[in-house]
Amino acid sequence: MAQPAIRITHEDFGTSGRYAAQIPGADGEAELTWHSGGPGVIVADHTLAPDTMRGSGVAMALVQRLIDDARRQGMQIVPSCTYVRAQFDRHPEWAELRAGIA
Repeated sequence: MAQPAIRITHEDFGTSGRYAAQIPGADGEAELTWHSGGPGVIVADHTLAPDTMRGSGVAMALVQRLIDDARRQGMQIVPSCTYVRAQFDRHPEWAELRAGIA
């Protein structure tokens, strides 16, 4: 089965922001929110996918976009959201991006 085409946008409000994802044909949007944890640190605080997108891989796509952006910007991530924390635990290759204890 082919993965759905997931479109992700990023909104940066300075000290906070969000990644939003839409899937063609699925109602609603999934989101991952974050806020600043100080210089060079992003706190990933919430991830939510509506029922219409559950099982589509959209939440993981949001986390991967966060990881890619953090690497590109030289940032570290505090995974305070339980979903993001679980993904960090499953992906030891992200260890250098993990900041502090969530």
